[in-house]
Amino acid sequence: MGHEKPVEPFSDLHVEEGKVRAVLLHDPTVEGLDVAIYMDASGSMQDEYKYERPSRSFLEWIRGAPLKDPANQVEPQVQWMLEYLATKDRNGQLRVAYWACGISGRDVEVVGELKGVDVKQYKFPGAKKLGNHTFLAPALKDYVRYLKEQVPQGARRGCAVIVTDGQLHDAEEVEKFSAQVAKEIAAGKLPRLNFVLVGVGDGIDEEQLERIAHAEYPGVGHLWCHRIAKEITQVAELVAVLVDENMTVAAGGTIYDDKGKVLKTYEGRLPAVLEFDVPEGAESFTLEVNGQRYTQPLPDEDHHDEDEDHH
Repeated sequence: MGHEKPVEPFSDLHVEEGKVRAVLLHDPTVEGLDVAIYMDASGSMQDEYKYERPSRSFLEWIRGAPLKDPANQVEPQVQWMLEYLATKDRNGQLRVAYWACGISGRDVEVVGELKGVDVKQYKFPGAKKLGNHTFLAPALKDYVRYLKEQVPQGARRGCAVIVTDGQLHDAEEVEKFSAQVAKEIAAGKLPRLNFVLVGVGDGIDEEQLERIAHAEYPGVGHLWCHRIAKEITQVAELVAVLVDENMTVAAGGTIYDDKGKVLKTYEGRLPAVLEFDVPEGAESFTLEVNGQRYTQPLPDEDHHDEDEDHH
């Protein structure tokens, strides 16, 4: 089997029996990407944040024992995500907010625009007022509103990372709002965006999340992706993987063979790894993306098959 060097924008090329696997160079800073983190602050997360004041028993108090500091398991995860995701963000700052706050569970409490450097200076004790319900739609609306405001400043892509530990109480509203967002993206009124949802623990309704995540929208494809983490300590790593998978190189593309025939169309988004079949005897393929064309020569395979007629 002959060998061809991958040309830009490909970093790796593998061809076997007419099957091509081409890996695109992964640019860590997707142009104009604006990332946000939304942390569940409903009451069920209380143990993870450990809101209660440090405690000591009466005996410990008499003995003058130091206060025990309960471990906040969420904080290191948010710090880690912030540090990692800021490397992909257009200005290295992320909107960080708690959602499902307030008596209604519909409030969003914005912590601020946080930098990815010196993350240890930020504390994440949870929202001031824990919610009794888990309403997600207000967080999505907050992010979409925020992203629209960022467009004049250079935002070209959006990604909202959402962490939850419970059942959503407004799944239908989330589905309706997602469809509306997809329409606005397709109409060019909103930049392409993704919602990355990580569910934590046993209180998750996986079917509910699957239904939201599997919806496909015309001209956009999937808006959502999700995974379930057993423990809060796995959240940051899962988020990193999901964001990397979803922050793909471009908003869709087309692959042609050397005769100009369409081999594959990627609607909505172009993944980092392209897999497709090429006709026998094809000497190259071309990827068209954002109006640019990149032609990649193919290695010569041993022609032990009879040459077929190519129309």
